[in-house]
Amino acid sequence: MAAPKRRTSKSKQKMRRGANRWRRPQLATCPECSAKIPGHIACPSCGSYKGRQILEVEL
Repeated sequence: MAAPKRRTSKSKQKMRRGANRWRRPQLATCPECSAKIPGHIACPSCGSYKGRQILEVEL
């Protein structure tokens, strides 16, 4: 079995564990209605996606 030759320093451990931290979801602004939406989905308030009307939304 392979064994580490040197002890991992505290900074290396923290750098490795820091990559697993929670990040808040990035929200984009809809160009049609200026609502905050997650990326790569049709806007639930106006129904547009990439400048095209995809969903029919009842107002």
